[in-house]
Amino acid sequence: MMISEALKRIAPSRTTAMTDRATQLRAEGRDIISLSVGEPDFDTPAHVLDAARAALDAGQTRYTPVGGTAAMKQAAALHFRRDLGLDVPVSQVTVSAGGKQAIFHALMATVSHGDDVLVPSPWWVSYPEIVRFAGGNVVPILTNAAHGFRFTAGELESAITPRTQWLMLNSPGNPTGAVYPAGMLRALADVLRRHPRVLVLSDDIYAPLIYADEPHTTLAAIAPDLADRILTVSGVSKSHAMTGFRIGVATGPEWLIQAMERLQSHSSGNPCSISQAAAVAAFTGPQDFLADWRATFKARRDLVVAGVNAVPGLSCPVPDGAFYLFVDATPLMDRFKDDEALALHLLDHGVAVVAASAFGGRNGFRISFAAAEATLREALARIAAALS
Repeated sequence: MMISEALKRIAPSRTTAMTDRATQLRAEGRDIISLSVGEPDFDTPAHVLDAARAALDAGQTRYTPVGGTAAMKQAAALHFRRDLGLDVPVSQVTVSAGGKQAIFHALMATVSHGDDVLVPSPWWVSYPEIVRFAGGNVVPILTNAAHGFRFTAGELESAITPRTQWLMLNSPGNPTGAVYPAGMLRALADVLRRHPRVLVLSDDIYAPLIYADEPHTTLAAIAPDLADRILTVSGVSKSHAMTGFRIGVATGPEWLIQAMERLQSHSSGNPCSISQAAAVAAFTGPQDFLADWRATFKARRDLVVAGVNAVPGLSCPVPDGAFYLFVDATPLMDRFKDDEALALHLLDHGVAVVAASAFGGRNGFRISFAAAEATLREALARIAAALS
């Protein structure tokens, strides 16, 4: 096979692989509860669907500007200002086919062979693979449950070298639900001021889903003097249950936005025109439903945290955001070859989860609690029975 050296450096997404496996088993007639996929189970808001239909009826089925329509960029700028505290011009906004594409283009446009990218571990599965594809070196910053899966300013300082090109920062985080409060972000900003070469990719896609008392804050808002080297990524997938629409938005310095759009012009071209119309409605329309969604997710979180911690050998902290639990199963690992074998064992008992090693962790698994409470209760019962 004629596979490129770049492609040889990366592995398929293990979260997608587990979700696909669960789907296949269901098609074969197996009763599988999938807690592996990272998408809200709520219906897309009606006003968003109405906007998509209206765009179709109006014949908005042609190419748009590569980086998004004027209306889409204006709506994204509104989102960044209202929801993340970033007052940015549309010239510093770009739109892509999902947040993942924005991250891919940013790293591909800036990472050269041998550059280091700091990636907190556990990490979202695509961060290290994109870095490797670009030819960069993944430098983990290890975190743990005892410290809320967050790294400190001192740990950041120790990890930076003259080769460091980027720091990846995901808050609320996937797979742990970790949230960096304002005080920690200020401390990180102090370190970054001493290292002007380091760029920061702030992935805020889960920003609307925070359950702590302190509101969400993002690095570029709390340290505006660093904004000229921060790319903030967001979107509508998690906040408006629009994963299939594939719309991500990003804001950062104009040189980087232009570089990303140059690359996008040769990769995918413009994001889907109908999806952009729907995302405009998502950002500019009613946002009050999010309070109900947060309350529902918080109740599910508390249910699953209690259920997991009630199973002998399993433990997990209470996540402050997103809709994931990162479960430790170290006391049970003498029964399994590794955490992949543990995940397959749970799949045999009707529950699909993703092994911790897929995220740079070990001896455990990630659960998504984006499912109905009855489904989560049944999943917890199956997990307890499988491990009894």
